[in-house]
Amino acid sequence: MTIQKRLFLTSAALAVLTLASPVMAQSDTFKIGLILPMTGPQATTGRQIEAAAKLYMAQNGDTVAGKKIQLIVKDDTSTPDVTKRLAQDLVVNEKVNVLAGFGITPSALAVAPIATQSKTPQVVMAAATSSITQASPYIVRTSFTLPQASVALADWAPKNGIKKVVTLVSDYGPGIDAEKFFKERLTFNGGQVTEALRVPLRNPDFAPFLQKVRDLKPDALFVFVPSGAGTAVMKQFLERGMDKAGIKLIGTGDVTDDDLLNDMGDGALGVVTSHHYSAAHPSAANKKFVEAFKKANNNLRPNFMAVGGYDGMRVIYEALKASKGQGGGDGLLAAMKGQIFESPRGPMFIDAQTRDVVQDIYLRKVERKDGQLYNVEFDVIKDVKDPGKAR
Repeated sequence: MTIQKRLFLTSAALAVLTLASPVMAQSDTFKIGLILPMTGPQATTGRQIEAAAKLYMAQNGDTVAGKKIQLIVKDDTSTPDVTKRLAQDLVVNEKVNVLAGFGITPSALAVAPIATQSKTPQVVMAAATSSITQASPYIVRTSFTLPQASVALADWAPKNGIKKVVTLVSDYGPGIDAEKFFKERLTFNGGQVTEALRVPLRNPDFAPFLQKVRDLKPDALFVFVPSGAGTAVMKQFLERGMDKAGIKLIGTGDVTDDDLLNDMGDGALGVVTSHHYSAAHPSAANKKFVEAFKKANNNLRPNFMAVGGYDGMRVIYEALKASKGQGGGDGLLAAMKGQIFESPRGPMFIDAQTRDVVQDIYLRKVERKDGQLYNVEFDVIKDVKDPGKAR
C-alpha cells in the first residue's frame, strides 16, 4: 500500500468519525444541500430541479417552524466522486440538515453511506434505480423508479399489435432496471424481446445500435436514456428511416422529455411512452404549477425532473413543520415517511416502509396542442408501487 493511499484511507476514516458525531447545537437556520449536475451531459436535470426548488420556496416562504431556509446548490457534473466529496463538505463544514438532488444513480449511491453515518435525510429528486432507497435508511425518494414506468408500457404494447421488441438502454442502473422489468412483463404478456442492446452512459453513439435495430425489423424499439439524451435518439431514429420501415418507437418518458420535446419536431408525433408526469397533465394543480414555473423561468417548460424537485421541497418543508423544527435527522425522517399529497403529477405518497414514492403512471402519446408538442395522457394505472421491491 502506498503512503498516499494510506493517508487517504486514514483521512476517510476520520471523516466518517466526524460524520458520526452528534448533531450540532440548535440553529435558527435550516440548510438544504442541493447537489445537482449543473454542467455536463445531465445539466438540464440540474437546471430543472434548481428552478423547481426555488419556485417552491418563492411560493411557500423561506421560514418554516421558526427556521430560516437556506438552499446551498452544488454542481457535481454527474461525477460520483465529486458528489461524495461535496456531500461530505456539506455535512461536516456547512452542517446541512438535509441532502437533496442527485441527478443520476451512481451519485445517489455514492452519498448513501454519508447519509447513514451522519443521520442526515437524503431526498432523491431525480435518480431512478429501484435499489437506491435500500442503500441507506435515511434515503427518501420523490422522483420515480424505472420499473414503475417500464411495466405499464409492457402491459400496453401486446394489446396494441406490438409483439416483437428490441430494447435499447443506457448501460447503468436505471437502464438495466428498465430492460429487465420491461422484458419480464412483455414476455409474461406473450410478447418477445428479440435483442437487448446497451449503450455506454458516457459519450453514447446510438448510430450503430439503431442500424442493428433496423436490420432486425422488430415491431417496436423500447428505449430508456437519461433525461437530456432523448433528442439524439429521436434524431438518429428518424435519420435511419426507422419509422418509415414500420418500427415504432416506445419508451419511458425520459425519451420524450418535456424540456426537449419541441426541439424533436414532427417526427416525435405518435410516440407512446409511460411515465409519472407530463406538463400536459390536466389537473388544476399542474396547470398552476406549469404557469408559475414558466413565468419564473423565461417560459421554460417544467419536466419530470422539475416535479421531483418541487415535491422534494414539499416533503422537506412538511417534515420540518411536523417536527416543529426539532428532532434532528431522525425526527425529520420520521415526518417524511407516509406523507400523502396532491402533486402536480397527481396523487402520491411516500411509502413508510420503503421510503419510496407511490404514484399514478400514465400512458401518453406525443400530440400537437396549441402549436406545441406535448405528451398527452390517454390512460392511467393508479397507485403504482415500485415493482422492484414487490418481490
